[in-house]
Amino acid sequence: MFEISSGHDFSLLPGQVAPFGATLHSDGCNFSIYCPDAQDVYLCLFDKDDNEVAQIKLEQRVQSKWFGFVSDIKEGQKYAYRVNSKLNRKVNFEMDLGRLLIDPYAKQLSHALNWDGEAYLGVPNSILGDSVKDNQAFIPKSIVTACAPTCASNEAMADANLTSLRKGLNTEHKGNVQQDRIIYEAHIKGLTQLHPDVPVEHRGTYLGACHPSVLAHLKKLGVTCIQFLPIFAFMPEPFISDKGLTNYWGYNPINFFSPDPRYCIKDALAECRQMVSEYQKAGFEVILDVVFNHTAESGEPGSILSFKGFCHKHAYLQVENDELNTPTYINYSGCGNTVNSANTYMMTLIIDALRYWVTEVGVDGFRFDLAASLGREPLDFHADAVVFKILRQDPVLKGVVMIAEPWDIGPGGYQLGQFPDYWLEVNDKFRDTVRGFWRSDTGLKAAFATRFMGSRDVFPKGVRPMKTSVNNVTYHDGFTLHDMVSYSQKHNLANLEDNYDGHNHNLSDNYGVEGETTDTAILALREKQKRNLFSTLILSQGTPHILGGDELSRSQKGNNNAYCQDNELNWLNWDLDASQSAFLAFSQYVIALRKNNPLLSRMMFEDDQFNNEVNIETTDWYRIDGTFKRDQDWTNDSHHCFALHLVGHTSSFDDMSDVVFQEWLYIVNSSTENVEFNLPLLLNTQDWECLLNTALSEVAQYSSEKVSPLLMMESRSFRLLKLKA
Repeated sequence: MFEISSGHDFSLLPGQVAPFGATLHSDGCNFSIYCPDAQDVYLCLFDKDDNEVAQIKLEQRVQSKWFGFVSDIKEGQKYAYRVNSKLNRKVNFEMDLGRLLIDPYAKQLSHALNWDGEAYLGVPNSILGDSVKDNQAFIPKSIVTACAPTCASNEAMADANLTSLRKGLNTEHKGNVQQDRIIYEAHIKGLTQLHPDVPVEHRGTYLGACHPSVLAHLKKLGVTCIQFLPIFAFMPEPFISDKGLTNYWGYNPINFFSPDPRYCIKDALAECRQMVSEYQKAGFEVILDVVFNHTAESGEPGSILSFKGFCHKHAYLQVENDELNTPTYINYSGCGNTVNSANTYMMTLIIDALRYWVTEVGVDGFRFDLAASLGREPLDFHADAVVFKILRQDPVLKGVVMIAEPWDIGPGGYQLGQFPDYWLEVNDKFRDTVRGFWRSDTGLKAAFATRFMGSRDVFPKGVRPMKTSVNNVTYHDGFTLHDMVSYSQKHNLANLEDNYDGHNHNLSDNYGVEGETTDTAILALREKQKRNLFSTLILSQGTPHILGGDELSRSQKGNNNAYCQDNELNWLNWDLDASQSAFLAFSQYVIALRKNNPLLSRMMFEDDQFNNEVNIETTDWYRIDGTFKRDQDWTNDSHHCFALHLVGHTSSFDDMSDVVFQEWLYIVNSSTENVEFNLPLLLNTQDWECLLNTALSEVAQYSSEKVSPLLMMESRSFRLLKLKA
């Protein structure tokens, strides 16, 4: 044991093995860490200036768990660990007592972690030994935080439920939102870095993200749910940091509990909690994009920051090789390592982290990055993996929103439609079909109709509800909506990877000129295509997902992989010109159209036995000549047109005394030519009104549209008609 003299009177007393992490008490703090690779474990304490004031060897151990109670510890105390590893369990030759380690259960970190190669290697420390370099200046310190404990015991789960009740979570509101959830994906910093109403000191922060002007914009837009890109504490990759860039998106975590200090003013946890609370008070759900498939420690040559020093063989999937002194990391994430979620400790940690974010921070759900990795046991994906069973029955988590990005890059990694029935899934088939259809690609008419009506080929009737399909035409990783209609090729040179990075299959088009142009005809077509794509997204069956900034016509100048651009390419621009303002008004209108007409977003058919409620009486598909579509018409690539006639009612299942029948007609033409429809059901004796026509640039023009059985549909346009009551 080695010690550092200090003015503090810390005493090591008998502690408790559970829960993991730092659990604060009135007279001190219990520390518990899982470290099967250790011969000795040292708890290191630091003052407010990051000076190391004590190193305490943990004496108690139960199998792989080390623990002890330290007196005179107060909230805010900074700490970390050093590990004297067993010789045959070291991750590599770098692992020694100079490696300061972040507690995997830390609830706050002292500062953001940015790569610095020299600081990571450290400086000689005479106390540790002449040959040992100390990197304590590089590693953020964990902070003792007064939070409810997170562990897998029934007692802890009961405490977590009580915490939720104390917070007064509005469960009735949550249930209502689930009926018509509209997701808005945003980045904490990018949302407000350029917002003129947000105080300069709050821009790009948790507090800025919940500014009243931001909430008012989202409310007026009509979305119901904010999905934030990762806010777990993270470290930008060394290779991108060495180029002078950064990991702006944050998909490189160093800890699963701590909110990243980059987005705070003083107190990351308190400000993050306040942000979540403000959104919920305004009527929004808050969903976090979470990364449990890999960490910033990367593969064999990667950094030792936390898990690698404590339990590398338990934390990550590895292949042993008798010819090598170090293990080979399995890389199903594309980021150097893959978290072994089938390992008991790692599974427990993930579940504990999810409970923590729900009970202590108050979030409503999670979107899981590369979620197929979560279901690997340990190498192959299983829809009934233990972690999914735990989530289904967990008293804290079984009611929260779970969204899967249903793939990773490992073998058998594409698992769309294979997640348990309580999950929602990001539907890339919807994205690609809708993009290609409106680009006038051939052979997509039937697929488009299938995607438009809830992708029942992927999410079967009677098994999964239509809201399971999280529909999107844009996501953070790809073109923005404006760039989708402005660029035929990616333009990623600013990423300094010679334009090799990013997806090549974008299904985009520039419609005559690559990028910016003053050609009025091209600009008009681009705006119409944006209206087509956005209205299809909002009016399709499923859960719409909007990329934040698309409603503002945000452009990344053709960059479809802007993960490393912390600048105006990613920040939302709130200073709109006339065209951008018009598209914002259109976006608000279409979302309101969906929300004000529940029949459009929640169709329940007699042949769908998911529940006993039916609100659609008639569904007819028409050819352009007004006759019913035949099977062979769906495979006819000579035209890209159809009409869909729906008759349904708007009464609730509980009250059939007030049945209001409605008739709706969708008319679609994705071809490059104008097409005349002959639709006898649009008789002059019936009074139909136009509620949407993407061929028109102004929403105010819809009401003056005349409707007749002979209807000219402009090329690449979408109409929605309603029979007046």
